[in-house]
Amino acid sequence: MTEETRRFFNRRRVLGALAALPILSLSRPALAAETLGFGELYKSFGVLGLEFSDKVKRLNGQDVTVKGFMAPPLKAEANFFVLTEIPMSLCPFCSSDADWPDNIVVVYLARKQTFVQFNAPIEAQGVLEYGSWIDPETGFVSQLRLREAAFNTV
Repeated sequence: MTEETRRFFNRRRVLGALAALPILSLSRPALAAETLGFGELYKSFGVLGLEFSDKVKRLNGQDVTVKGFMAPPLKAEANFFVLTEIPMSLCPFCSSDADWPDNIVVVYLARKQTFVQFNAPIEAQGVLEYGSWIDPETGFVSQLRLREAAFNTV
């Protein structure tokens, strides 16, 4: 085999491998969302309020998974719910300030889903967003949110 023939076949092999890359990337499984626990939400609690953890700040804008419980929704046709660390039989928006949970995440669904019992453990996955935000539709203020989210029972 001549040197020119060898180069031709090597070039062909490289071009064939490059052509296969888009197909291979389609068959690769998506990266799993990072898990975020309620104990990892805040760095400190003090007179100046809550300070978000470094992990929350690092994961801002990324897909995360949070396990918890669905607080009873305000209405049956909502596109959001409140994820709580422990089961709550009352909606947290209906509680007094003294009963207000310090570990909640507002979950905005990408599509409507049927809500589950308040004591059924669930796993919510969505894009993490932190910082004060007022929902223009409801007027609710949130500090921590999952957007484009979905959930399932665990």
